[in-house]
Amino acid sequence: MAGKSGRTIDATPKTSIKSKVLSWESGLIVIFIAVLIFGSIVSKSFTFSNVLREMPKYLSELFMMYAMGFILVIAEIDISVGAIVCLAGTMTCFANRAGAPLIVQIIVCIGVGFLCGSLNGVIATHFQELPTMIITLGTQIIFRGIAEVSMGSGGSISLSDPMGFSKIGGMVGPFPIAFFLIIITAVIFIFILSRTTFGRKMYAVGSNRTAALYAGIPVQKIRQICFTLVGTMAGICALFLLATSFGANTTTGQGFEMDVIAMCVFGGIATTGGKGNLVGATIAGFTIVCLRIALGQLNMSGQTILVIIGILLIVSALVPGINQSVKNKRKTIAAK
Repeated sequence: MAGKSGRTIDATPKTSIKSKVLSWESGLIVIFIAVLIFGSIVSKSFTFSNVLREMPKYLSELFMMYAMGFILVIAEIDISVGAIVCLAGTMTCFANRAGAPLIVQIIVCIGVGFLCGSLNGVIATHFQELPTMIITLGTQIIFRGIAEVSMGSGGSISLSDPMGFSKIGGMVGPFPIAFFLIIITAVIFIFILSRTTFGRKMYAVGSNRTAALYAGIPVQKIRQICFTLVGTMAGICALFLLATSFGANTTTGQGFEMDVIAMCVFGGIATTGGKGNLVGATIAGFTIVCLRIALGQLNMSGQTILVIIGILLIVSALVPGINQSVKNKRKTIAAK
């Protein structure tokens, strides 16, 4: 576009090659490659085929990660998703044991997630004075409590006919079915966040909710949609988790909320809202999955793996702040 001065101004700012090379996503690619090299060095079993074979056990969390990215972008948080996975899995097991067709079981699993997410959204939008951390902490206890009461004294429930779910957890060549669905999910969510009006509205809500409201953006509607969506994706997560575990117990989904938040934050999405993208979260998600597989092949305990992921979360949250502080100091020195 040409201005009065005769200069040509691009509608969108150009991104330099240097900024792309030094971007957070480029760093994540380097880390991902380093994890693959680390895995191949420490374990002879860390091969392409073995990694793909073990992936289904961990890929289910990535479905929630994309929706959690939406939640974090609008400066909210949902810590009830692990409990939603547990409740959805439990109810699906009951439907399976009752002899319901596979399609009904799938609807039950996703439907429970949808209802739980909708409930979180309704409470969050109608009681705006309550922090969503407190709201979802409460619903987390309720959802997991319902699941545990439903299971009874045994504390677990299994599928009586796992045939349909074994197909869901099957392979297409060397790749698990879940892998292809994760790629499709990634494309859809990345497109929505980066290329649509709804995505821009989410960034606006996360950056400044009051300003977004005065700009005519339906803030509460967007919050309701995002919470409903993350609950629905938790139901899909439960579906693929059942395809590998064939049952649910009182610990099903425990810690999943921290895992997906770690993936998002490690991927560059700010917990304060309005920043980050799902491309980085996707790379971070697969990095953590491969790291889990590599450490698991070393017979490392689950608690130790959680500690390592926790350290990654803290470091990834600190690095952007440190980087910004360095830039501010440089600007101050330059101004002097």
